[in-house]
Amino acid sequence: MLSFLNVILKVNLIVFALCSFFISKSAFSDYAIAYGYTPKYSKNFSHFDYVNPDAPKGGRLDLNGTRTFDRLNPFLLKGVAADGIEGLIIETLMEQSLDEPYTFYGLLADDINVAEDGLSVSYHINAKAKFSDGSSVTVEDVKFSFDTLMQDKNVHPAYKITLGDISDAQIIDRQIIRFNFKEKNPKLPMLLSSYLSVFPKHWVGELEFKDTAMKNPIGSGPYVLDSYDTGKQLKFKRNPDYWAADLGIRKGMFNFDEVVYKYFRDSTIALEALKAGEYDFRSENNSKMWARDYTGRVFKDNEIIKNNIPNKNSVGIQGFIFNTRKALFSDKRVREALVLAYDFEWANRMLFYNQYQRNDSYFSNTELAAKGPISQRERELLAPFKDQLEARVFADAWMPPVTTKPSSLRNNLRQAIKLLKSAGWEYKNGALRNNKGKAFTFDLILAAKAFERIAASYARNLKKLGITMNYRTVDFALYKRRVETKDFHMIVSSYPQSQVPGNELEGRWHSKTADVDGSANYPGIKNPAIDALLDQLSNTTDRAEIIAITHALDRVLLSEFYLVPHWYISTHRIAYWDKFEFPQILPDYFSAEGWMLSTWWFKPQYRNTEYQTTGSSADAASKKK
Repeated sequence: MLSFLNVILKVNLIVFALCSFFISKSAFSDYAIAYGYTPKYSKNFSHFDYVNPDAPKGGRLDLNGTRTFDRLNPFLLKGVAADGIEGLIIETLMEQSLDEPYTFYGLLADDINVAEDGLSVSYHINAKAKFSDGSSVTVEDVKFSFDTLMQDKNVHPAYKITLGDISDAQIIDRQIIRFNFKEKNPKLPMLLSSYLSVFPKHWVGELEFKDTAMKNPIGSGPYVLDSYDTGKQLKFKRNPDYWAADLGIRKGMFNFDEVVYKYFRDSTIALEALKAGEYDFRSENNSKMWARDYTGRVFKDNEIIKNNIPNKNSVGIQGFIFNTRKALFSDKRVREALVLAYDFEWANRMLFYNQYQRNDSYFSNTELAAKGPISQRERELLAPFKDQLEARVFADAWMPPVTTKPSSLRNNLRQAIKLLKSAGWEYKNGALRNNKGKAFTFDLILAAKAFERIAASYARNLKKLGITMNYRTVDFALYKRRVETKDFHMIVSSYPQSQVPGNELEGRWHSKTADVDGSANYPGIKNPAIDALLDQLSNTTDRAEIIAITHALDRVLLSEFYLVPHWYISTHRIAYWDKFEFPQILPDYFSAEGWMLSTWWFKPQYRNTEYQTTGSSADAASKKK
């Protein structure tokens, strides 16, 4: 929830067996595409291994929404989108499996063909694909969706950034559409397959796209929107005529008759609502709440199950992110000083119940993370920018400061004082001041109140340097607007990573996105070395080269101190009412709520939605007894 701009990017850990780009060259014989290996499932496969193909349907699933919403159209920049529209209602051309690192299987498109010259990709639209209103999904709808997302000024810029290397969409015949590339880019077929959401042209009709903000969406997905109360609740109903219900990519999935998202003001209220039976499943990201607040009779009696599930996904990085557009943080020495002031070991011990590991890379917990001495290939990649980079980039990989003995926070703060002094800041009259006498004061805005205790400990350390950090939790809509317009000094956010990082990273760290409203380039990064590495990363399929580029990229990003690295956890923390059944096989790469929503089903006594008219699992539990 803290990194709402990243929801499109469903990211996971990748381990490659081979290093070739798997797409055969025969015309429209490719039912799947994979990056670096042969797809696990054969053509016309019956179902994924991690689902129960005979899972029974029924029941009402209640979930916790993401704070609020004020629009149903998920593609617009302005406002806060409702949960569930993409995925439940609106589908993509292809979809990624959860038990392979990076494989896509046909959904709206049942065949794909990459041109011999690598400058285009063509999709054959499944003749059976239909929207929920009964109309067929056509190539005209696909082209309209692409053109709208790429050209309309009111659309979130993430689409234009990620798919910006596609020049146009060209209709070939009644079922085939071709996307032409501006230049050869082997990753674009994957991005198009999973990123291009398709909606019917007639849904927009004669309206301006921005005027569809609250128009009931029409899609080809397994659910339709039944009702909503803006900012409070959404109710989806399973489409009994869902066109893809018997396809292998959907068999045994989306088994709940109704899905309801309920919105609560903050995490504490939401947890109490779970205990009261107001909703059924929760994925927890707060260590204190997980350690101390998941208690009471419902847990003691195992009415609510609390569990840790292994997390094999790539974790990326999270941190206090500096806005380098602000003069206060434009000097790298200042940013490094503030990194030194954070005491992770104390926070992990006193605040997090030792549940976390420290982020030491932008690609934490993967082979993509820079480690140890620089390799010869990394050195070659960075050589053109040697005069612009610090010497330490070409030495051992940077590691975050620690306070475990023989190190200490005091030693780290001494180093910070030296850096601040070299940058023109000295302690005078009770505060750290620049040569104009202005005190070092800045604001940290938060989207979650739970982060205030973390900010408080950091603020205390900064105070020892004479720095005042004011922190406060703001309304989520206001927070989103300020982040998108880059109107902040510091925020808390994260950069999750894909198995095959590529074009999506341009939206985070490339110079061309630094001044784009809505981009995920929160720090305002404008660095020629980073630009060059990102360009190279988007245009290679060789695994060894990908690793070398990400190692080099990691070294540069870390050396610039764009954020204060936080932490990560290697498990999914989930809690749910004991009313579910689920497959025995656990996929390797998944988000906890997405996995539950797509593959679980209710026990027999919970499959009738009539008893759940209020959405109360507690009522259901009492009936069970």
